[in-house]
Amino acid sequence: MNEERIVALDMPEQETPLDERQQKYLAVCREKLGFLPNVLSAYAFNSDKLAGFTALYNDLMLGDSGLTKLEREMIAVTVSSANHCYYCLTAHGAAVRKLSGDPKLGEQLVMNYRAAKLEPKQRAMLDFAWKLTTEPIAVDEPDRAALREAGWSDRDIWDIAATAAFFNMSNRMSSATDMRPNEEYHSQAR
Repeated sequence: MNEERIVALDMPEQETPLDERQQKYLAVCREKLGFLPNVLSAYAFNSDKLAGFTALYNDLMLGDSGLTKLEREMIAVTVSSANHCYYCLTAHGAAVRKLSGDPKLGEQLVMNYRAAKLEPKQRAMLDFAWKLTTEPIAVDEPDRAALREAGWSDRDIWDIAATAAFFNMSNRMSSATDMRPNEEYHSQAR
């Protein structure tokens, strides 16, 4: 575990103990990534909070969807760019670099997704995620119609919206707690 503070809050070490399944999940993350993401360490003070976070994250980012893993990460970065979320821009920017094999794409999405050369379908997806983040009250049927016209199904639109909504929540938790990204993310896939 990182010796530096992960969040700016003094959370209890183990308010509720993690069950065997959760301990195994964290061990698998350490093994696969070579480190434990600080977001998981932050939520691990309470087994129920960790369970809720990981269940939703795993469903949205790893579950069955018409969106690729890369497209879901692109949404995470675009939403995090709108929200200026240091943790998520660093962590998910690294994921975009790794999944795309293109360090430039990761940086473009962090700074301004409109600068990236995207397929029209992906551009429509990110336009929607950006608007849902910056002007949620203004999202209307023409926005959904633009996604359909670009080739997304209604089920895909659900997944785009759910992924954007999850990262808006996650960004706000990261900002509220001053969550710090793992050092390892900064140099990945560059």
